[in-house]
Amino acid sequence: MAFNHLPAGVHDALGALSVTPVTHSVPMAKNHRPGQPAADTASRPSPGAILDRLASGPSRASRITHTEHLPPRPGRHAVWPDRIRSEVLAAVQSAGIEHPWAHQALAAEHAMDGESVVVSTGTASGKSLAYLVPVLSRLLDGSEAPNGRGATALYLAPTKALAADQCRSVKELSQPLGTAIRPAVYDGDTPVEEREWVRQYANYVLTNPDMLHRGILPSHPRWSSFLKSLKYVVIDECHTYRGVFGSHVAQVLRRLRRLCARYGSEPVFLLASATAADPAVAAERLTGLPVVEIADDASPRGELVFALWEPPLTELHGEKGAPVRRTATAETADLLTDLTLQGVHSVAFVRSRRGAELISVIAQERLAEIDRSLARRVAAYRGGYLPEERRALERALHSGELLGLAATTALELGIDVSGLDAVVIAGYPGTRASLWQQAGRAGRSGQGALAVLVARDDPLDTYLVHHPEALFDQPVESTVLDPDNPYVLAPHLCAAAAELPLTDDDLPLFGPTTAELLPQLEDAKLLRRRTKAWHWTRRERAADLTDIRGDGGSPVQIVEAGTGRLLGTVDAGSAHTTVHDGAVHLHQGRTYLVKHLDLEDSVALVEEANPTYSTTARDTTAISVLETDIEVPWGDGRLCYGSVEVTNQVVSFLRRRLITGEVLGETKLDLPPRTLRTRAVWWTVTEDQLDAARVNPEILGGALHAAEHASIGMLPLFATCDRWDIGGVSIPLHPDTLLPTVFVYDGHPGGAGFAERAFHTAREWLTATLEAIASCECEAGCPSCIQSPKCGNGNDPLHKRGAVRLLKVLLRDAPPTMPSTAPPAPASAPVSAGTRTSSARASSEGRPTSQGQEPGPAAD
Repeated sequence: MAFNHLPAGVHDALGALSVTPVTHSVPMAKNHRPGQPAADTASRPSPGAILDRLASGPSRASRITHTEHLPPRPGRHAVWPDRIRSEVLAAVQSAGIEHPWAHQALAAEHAMDGESVVVSTGTASGKSLAYLVPVLSRLLDGSEAPNGRGATALYLAPTKALAADQCRSVKELSQPLGTAIRPAVYDGDTPVEEREWVRQYANYVLTNPDMLHRGILPSHPRWSSFLKSLKYVVIDECHTYRGVFGSHVAQVLRRLRRLCARYGSEPVFLLASATAADPAVAAERLTGLPVVEIADDASPRGELVFALWEPPLTELHGEKGAPVRRTATAETADLLTDLTLQGVHSVAFVRSRRGAELISVIAQERLAEIDRSLARRVAAYRGGYLPEERRALERALHSGELLGLAATTALELGIDVSGLDAVVIAGYPGTRASLWQQAGRAGRSGQGALAVLVARDDPLDTYLVHHPEALFDQPVESTVLDPDNPYVLAPHLCAAAAELPLTDDDLPLFGPTTAELLPQLEDAKLLRRRTKAWHWTRRERAADLTDIRGDGGSPVQIVEAGTGRLLGTVDAGSAHTTVHDGAVHLHQGRTYLVKHLDLEDSVALVEEANPTYSTTARDTTAISVLETDIEVPWGDGRLCYGSVEVTNQVVSFLRRRLITGEVLGETKLDLPPRTLRTRAVWWTVTEDQLDAARVNPEILGGALHAAEHASIGMLPLFATCDRWDIGGVSIPLHPDTLLPTVFVYDGHPGGAGFAERAFHTAREWLTATLEAIASCECEAGCPSCIQSPKCGNGNDPLHKRGAVRLLKVLLRDAPPTMPSTAPPAPASAPVSAGTRTSSARASSEGRPTSQGQEPGPAAD
C-alpha cells in the first residue's frame, strides 16, 4: 500500500500492513417557461431529415447498422409541497417555471420530511430544481436565526467547473431572496482572503470531494459553525462516483457524517444521478444511509432518432495482418463537417482531449476549403481551458455563432447547453448511463434531436452497433464501488482518527472490516490506542495518506526539460504506461515527448514536440492466486472469485499513426516490475471440455488468449468500468489451478468491484463475449473482436474459431444462478517466501492505470 507525500518511514510502515480485504430513460427537456418563446421547431430540419443527408454520400448508408426512433412524450406536472416557503416558490416562478414535474415535487416532499433521496432521471429533467427548492426553503428558515445562519447546505460536484456553473445558477434563482441565501464556491481556486468569509458566513457552500477530504474535514474546528447547522448535503452527478474513486468518496462522506454528529447535526443527503440501475442501492453504498429512490421521469421528451454508425474497413493492415477500420476520430470529423454545412447545431463527444482538438482541426480545414467563414464556426471544448474560455464557447454555442463543437466529457456533466439539434458520440463512452447523458445534450428545448454513435475498432463498440438491443432494450448499468476495500479504508481511518480519536462507537460507520484493520494500523505505528480510542500520532497530515482520484504512491512530476517548468503530475500507478521514455504526453492542448523517466526522483522530463503518432505501452503479466473466496461448478470446470497478486512489467511501446491507427513500430523499454494485490474472477476448463470444443494443445493458448481479450473488452457493458480499469491473464496450465485458466482482475490495489460484478454476471458477460467474436466479419481476428491495443504479447497467439468453440462449450454448462460473494478476503495479506503460492507468466492484457495526466473520472 503506497501513499502520497510522506517520508519513507511512513511508506514502509504502510507497505508492511496486512489487511483483509428500468428500462432506460432517455434525454429530457426542461420545464416549460411561459415567459420565453417556444423552440422554433418549424425552421429546424427533422432528425430523420438530418440523418438522411448524412447518409447520402458514397457508401454512407451502409455504415448505419441500426436506427432507433424514440417518440416524443408529454410531461406530468404536480404541485410543490405546501411546506416550501412562498418566497422560494415566487423566485422559481419568476425564473419562468410555473409548475414542477411530478418527480421534482416528490423529491422535495421527501427532502422536507428529512429523508435522504436520490433522483435518477434523464438529462435536462430538472434534477437541480428538485433539490434546490427544499434546500433554499430550509436556508431561508435558517436565515431568521439570531446569528443569520441557522441552516447551511453543502453541495458536492465531481468537477470544479460544475460547482462553478451551479453556483451561478443558484445565484440567479435566489436573487429575489436577497442576502438570505449566500452561495459560495470553496475549492483550490478560492482566494485565501475569501476562504474565511465562506467559512463564517456562506450558507450554501459548493465544493468537490477532494476539497472536502483535504481541506474541510481536517480543519473541521474552523468549520464548526457551518457543520453544526448543516441540514442538507447535495451530491450531484453521483453516478460518477464509481470504482476506487467512488469508494474513496464513500469513506469521505462517512467522515463527514461522523463530524456532523459530533457537532450535533444529522444532514439529509440529496443525490442527483443520471439514469442508473438500482440507484438507491448505489446511493446507500455511497452514503451509508437508507435512501429513497425516485426514478419515474415525469418531464417531457422530444423525438429522438438514434443511429448506430460503423466506419468501413480500410486497405490498411494492423498487427498480424489484421484488417483495420477507419478510425472513429476521422469518421466523426467528417460528420461534424457535414452537420455544420447543413447549419445543424451539434456537438461531437470525444473520449480524449487530443481527439477533441484533432476533430475540430480536421473539420475546420475541410470547411475552409468550401467556405472560409464556416471554419470559424467550429471549435474544441475540453478540460484545461480557462473558465472564461469555456464560458465564451458556451455563449457562442447558445447564440448560434458556433455551429459545431468537438468536446470531451467536460461538457457532459450538468452544464447547461441547450438548443442543439444533433450529438455525435465518437466511440462508446463506457456506460449506457454516459451514452444517454451525452445524447441528452441535444433536443434540450423540447425539439426533436439526432444522436449518432460512431463505433471504434474495438470489440465492445463493434458488438453494440450490431446488437442494438444491448443499448435500447437494457437498463443502464449498476454503479460499482467497494467502500470496504482495505486499501481505501485504511488511510481514511487514519484521517478520521486525526480529525477526532476513533472509538468503538465509530466502527459500524466505517464498515465491517474496520475492527480488523485498526490493530494492524496500530502495529504499523500509524495509530496508537490510548484507553478507549485510537489516535493519529504522526506529524504528517493524515489526509495526505491518499489521493482519492489516484492509486497512491508519490506522484511523478512532469517537468519541461528546457525550462524546468512543472507542467503537472501523473499518479505513480500510471507512470510506467503514460510517461515512459519516448511516450507522447498531452498537457493542456500541447504535445510533449518524454525524454527520460526518473523513477528514483519521481520526475519525467519532457520536451514540446508535434509527433504524427500516439504511443501505447505494452507489458507482460504474471498472476498468482492468494485466496479463493468462492467457487462454483461450471460443467467440469470452475468459476472462481478471490484475491490474487499480479506482477506487471512494461516492456515496450507501440507508435500508431494518429488518423489511421496504423502501427509504425515498436520500441523496447527497461522498466522494473510492479506488484499489485487485487481481486479477480477466473474460470477453468477441463480436458473433457476441451475435447468437446475441439480445442487441441496446438491452439489452446490462442483460444484462451482470444477469449480473454474479448471478455475484457465486453466487461464494461456489465460493470461501470473502462477496459483500462481491468486486466487479464490466460495460461494453458496455471500452477495454482492445474488447469487451463483465464483471469480478469481489477487494476486497482484491493479491487474496485469490477471483478465481483463480472462473477455475478458471468453467464451474460461471456455470452456477449461469444457473440462479439462470432459475429465479427474478419477471418482470423482483428481489433474489432479479439485483438487488444494493450496486449503484452503483441496479440500472439490468438485463435478466433477456437475461442468461439470453447466459449460455446463453457456456456452450455453455465450455472443457472450465482451465489453471493463472501466478504472481502485479505487481498493484500502478505505471503511469506515459504508459503507463497506459485505464479505464472502467460498471455495477458495488462492494465495501465490511467491514459492521461489527470487520473480519475472527474479529470475532465
